[in-house]
Parts: sequence; structure tokens; C-alpha cells
Amino acid sequence: MRDLIVAGGGPTGLAVAIAAAQRGLSVAVIEPQPGPIDKACGEGLMPAGLRSLARLGVHPEGLPFRGIRYVAGSTRAEAELPGGPGLGVRRLTLHRALWARAEALGVTLLADKLVDQSEADGRVDLRLSRGARESARYLVGADGLRSPLRARLGLNLPPKHPPRVGLRRHFEVADAGDLVEVHWADEAEAYLTPVAPGVVGLAILAGQAPPPGEAEGGRFDRLLARFPALRDRLGAPASALRGAGPFEVRLRGPRLGRCLLVGDAAGYLDPLTGEGLRFGLEGAERLVELIAADRPQDWPRAWARVTGPATWATEGLLRLTRAPALRRRLVPALARAPWLMRLALGVLGG
Repeated sequence: MRDLIVAGGGPTGLAVAIAAAQRGLSVAVIEPQPGPIDKACGEGLMPAGLRSLARLGVHPEGLPFRGIRYVAGSTRAEAELPGGPGLGVRRLTLHRALWARAEALGVTLLADKLVDQSEADGRVDLRLSRGARESARYLVGADGLRSPLRARLGLNLPPKHPPRVGLRRHFEVADAGDLVEVHWADEAEAYLTPVAPGVVGLAILAGQAPPPGEAEGGRFDRLLARFPALRDRLGAPASALRGAGPFEVRLRGPRLGRCLLVGDAAGYLDPLTGEGLRFGLEGAERLVELIAADRPQDWPRAWARVTGPATWATEGLLRLTRAPALRRRLVPALARAPWLMRLALGVLGG
């Protein structure tokens, strides 16, 4: 019987497995799509997330950025990250680096799908789609926003906010720069992240429902047209278009017995403030600490400490930006009070 089995081989699941292997725990990852998987993602790692990766022995290649710039028309507000530079890194590059580290530590990969689980006598018994059975002291669910494990555990709650989705594509540019830019328009935000020399990732978040029958490519072009100055800076596309959402995930709690949820599977609000990867990486470390100490009952409070401040900030910003008049005043207000932006980046970037 293993110490833990992780359902989900994305960045958070691999971070859990790596942290467990570093502590000498026996761990396996169940993932039906082994190997790096691309996904719509802002691709900006904040300083706290980079520190987590370093503790895991993972050092992905990317392009450093020194701060964040908010742009609304001709108005700009920017601040440097107080915890040091962040890193723009392609999702596939980050995933490859995590896979390589997990394999180097001897983490077992089960190229299969978890279909059922049950608890008995201090263990979790698992049934996989190809008929195999596994047992572990703990089962960790890191299987994403639409977590099948969370659904089977009956932990889902209905969302509170109108649905929002995101679209991401990479573009060639003359100069990727050293800032993450957040461009604001009515009911949409565009995130420009330097990820490699001459390449940026562009993620657009919006809440409006698309017209019936509109394809993702058409929607991306329609939303990008709201940012003409940004659009004119972009060169040729450098990747396929990816979509994600709706984002909000509410649940009764991130634990039921010996089944523990982490990352997006453990609840998510919105990528508006760019903290998703940090949550997953920091949460993975803290979760493994509690598993090693046999203290699963402490996980809900620990997860709340990891996510709480940034989630509250995201909640407040979402409510503010739904009021058109307040939305238009956000960037001018930050431009007049740069200390407020530095304070916010300290909370969000760790």
C-alpha cells in the first residue's frame, strides 16, 4: 500500500508527487494523458510560486518579468513585484520540467483513469478504468476545475457569480518586454505575458455569452478587437487557440475522510488576479506536510490560509468591475495611488 496516490498529472498533481517523493513517501500519479498537456493558462508565475518550484527542485526556462502594468486606453498604472521578479513560462515548458523532476525522483505513473474509490481501515481503495486496483493511505484529488473526484464525493456547490471564460493564444512580437500587461475594456480583460524572447502569451477573459454558433476563433478575434492598440502590436500567431472555463468552483470543503483536494479541484474563483499556479504549488507543499504528519483534519484550514487573502481580493475586484462606472475608474485610480497597486501585488504575489 502506498502512502498517497494523486489523481491528476497537471502541475499541481505533479507538485504534490514531487513534494511527497522528496519526503521519502511512496507516491503514484494517475493520469490518463501522460506527458505534457497544453491548457489555456495565463502562464505568469509570481515570486511565491517560483520559490515553491525552487524548493521542489524545478527550474523551468522562461522570461522574467519585473512587475505588472494595467492599461485602460491612454491611462497606465504599473508597479514592480515586491518579492522579486516573476517568470513568464509556457504551460508546456512548465509541465515538462515538472514531469522530468517527478521521473527523476522515481514517482510512479499510472497511465489510467480513476473511476471509483472507497475508504476502509485507514486506507483508500481505488478502482481504475482498465480494471486495476490500488490502495493508499491517502488519495489526493488534483484533477482540475471539472474534478470527477470532487463530483463523486458530493462536494460541489452551485456558483454565485455569472460565468466567465478565457481564451489564450501566443503571438510573435518585436519586443516581449519585462512586464505583464493587463488591458481593460468594457466587460473584458486581456493579459499579455512575456514567455520567451519575441513571444508573448495573450489571454482574454470575458463574461458575455457568445452569439449562438460562434466558434472560439471568431470569439477571440471579436474580443481582441476591443483592444485595437494591443492588437496592432501583435505579429503572427505562435500557437493554437485554447479555451477554459467557466472558472468559478465552489464546494463544501477540500476534504472528505482520507480524500483531499488541492489546486483548482479544491475551489477556484477567477484568474483575474493571476494567482492560480501559486495556489496549486504552495498548496501541494502544505498538503504533503500534513499527510506526512497524518493530520488530514488540518487541511481545510491550511488551504484557506493559502488561498484566502488573494481570493478575497479577487472577489472584491470582480464585484467592482461588474459596475461599468467603477470599472472605468479602476486604472485611473491606481495610477493616482501607486502605493495601492504595490500593496495588492504584495498580497497576490506572495
